[in-house]
Amino acid sequence: MKRLYKPVVCGCALLWLASAALSAEVEVPVGEDLQQDGQGARADRLPILLAFSAIGCSYCDDLEEEFLEPMLLSGDYADKIIIRKLIIDNGSHVRDFLGRSLEAAELAHAFRVFVTPTILFVDADGRELAERMVGINTLEMFGGYLDGCIDTALLKLRDPQRLSARSPCRLAQN
Repeated sequence: MKRLYKPVVCGCALLWLASAALSAEVEVPVGEDLQQDGQGARADRLPILLAFSAIGCSYCDDLEEEFLEPMLLSGDYADKIIIRKLIIDNGSHVRDFLGRSLEAAELAHAFRVFVTPTILFVDADGRELAERMVGINTLEMFGGYLDGCIDTALLKLRDPQRLSARSPCRLAQN
């Protein structure tokens, strides 16, 4: 019995530490300098996910807690997309893709974002790569649709010939 005690205690301690690490708070980075984010996106050939949100928006909180924070915590999306949130109703400023300083609300208006949450998938210059996601209706299906849009945006950047007419979130060709 004594031989088992020490490994069991060590195992429980390790499990407790691992669960504490997994439940550690991770915050979605606020977009402050989209020009700099764009440079990183260009260098790494990654799309940028812009999540427009508002203070007191429960759907925005759901988006962050149920999807964006777990995506960041998992590390599975680090080589797929850069994630930034923009809070449009607190007077915060952001440097846009051209290097201009604007209020986040002005940037939302420039992107024709009028509802929160709205998610845009953009390239290094701020051009949309996939259909935007406006609001959240069904949490159970939202994650799959979000992944489809991320995959579409990534394909549009890296291998646009592979996009098919059935690709989720594909923008209409101009």
